[in-house]
Amino acid sequence: MIPFSKYQGLGNDFVIVDGRDNEIDNQINSLRSNRIRSICNRHFGIGADGLIFILKSSNDINYRMRIFNADGSEAEMCGNGIRCLTKYLYDHNQFAIKDKLTINTLAGPIKVQMVNDNFISVDMGRPSLAGNTIPTTMPISDRGLPETVINIGKDSYQAFAVGMGNPHLVIIVNRLEDISISEWGPILEINKMFPLKTNVHFIQIIDRKTIKAKVWERGSGITLACGTGACSIHVVSHILGLCESESEIQLPGGSLYINWTDRSQSVYMKGPANFVFNGFIKQF
Repeated sequence: MIPFSKYQGLGNDFVIVDGRDNEIDNQINSLRSNRIRSICNRHFGIGADGLIFILKSSNDINYRMRIFNADGSEAEMCGNGIRCLTKYLYDHNQFAIKDKLTINTLAGPIKVQMVNDNFISVDMGRPSLAGNTIPTTMPISDRGLPETVINIGKDSYQAFAVGMGNPHLVIIVNRLEDISISEWGPILEINKMFPLKTNVHFIQIIDRKTIKAKVWERGSGITLACGTGACSIHVVSHILGLCESESEIQLPGGSLYINWTDRSQSVYMKGPANFVFNGFIKQF
């Protein structure tokens, strides 16, 4: 039997398996995608947007994270997921408030810190605006952003790409209510301009400090929140002069708070993460 913990950040939920003290690290590469799908299935499994493994690391890196989407594909990084992982470690007395941890991911090392008992600050690193690193074939505009026009139904919208360790497509609309994320999310996820597929975000600018968004996550579908997505939304909006250096990104599951001063600096994300329940997986 393999113990797990369920955590959620703004409704973006994850099954967390602590693999630091056993042989799970050796089993992950042989883990079949259909087994991950069955664990994440909300009717026949535990139910989650993703499966996270906490693993041993080395040198000055405290821990290592591997995360798999609900469809069984492996993701480079996940902002809500890394907050949930951090809260798990805090709940298990691995560090104290204000201590800084470094967690290695496929997108590189990420620094995290508890602000209070359930609010976490994450140094998300610098955003990528280069097509080959996002990756996207979307052309770079004079504003230094990958930018194009996308047709959705009979309407055309400005669309932008950002990399936050994983690819994001950000589309600005006048009214979120006019967009069906369930219809257009899966179509845009596999847009040919994104060779590794992409996360999709429709956004509405409320004011210079507030942005509202709908989320379609690559490999998971509609979710209530996306941390790397919130950072990408802020980066696009700030470069376009639509928001201040700090903004509140209002997602269906709640708000994330993003701070980014200029292109040479890291993006910082703050938001909650909470324990849901513990259980056991019979086997991988």
